Amino acid sequence: MTAASEVARGGPVEGVWRFTVPAEQASVPRTRHAVRDRLLAQGMAEIRYQELVDDLLLIVSELVGNAVTHAAELSPEVTTELAVRGGWVRVSVEDGDPYRPKALAADTGRTGGRGLLLVKSVTLQAGGVCDVEQAGQGGKVIWASLPLPREEPGRRPG
Repeated sequence: MTAASEVARGGPVEGVWRFTVPAEQASVPRTRHAVRDRLLAQGMAEIRYQELVDDLLLIVSELVGNAVTHAAELSPEVTTELAVRGGWVRVSVEDGDPYRPKALAADTGRTGGRGLLLVKSVTLQAGGVCDVEQAGQGGKVIWASLPLPREEPGRRPG
């Protein structure tokens, strides 16, 4: 099925894409823009996808930012994978640092350290799931999966 016919059916085109970038601060907006462009190209430019796209871009920013900030010493590159399939969108960020971070409790005395808590909160609010797993090369993968919005009853796609 072509991208145009999938979009005409009312849903985004399924697939998997990987973006590998150097572990440096400039890679955060670069990855966010690449993911946004891919989501829009896959058919998520409609208004009904806006909240999902915004949530995914926030998650990408936080996860890539964390990898660049905390894992760069052991991981010269960071890989983001975007997967659209089965009514879900999954974004994962892999780095070479084996440390498995945990979401910190909200602490009003700290100026940072709440990125993973934010990712978890946004993911759960959207009806999704997120987790941290060990990667094949000894590093880790942090991922979040969010459901695609359901088609509004009585609304025709296109």
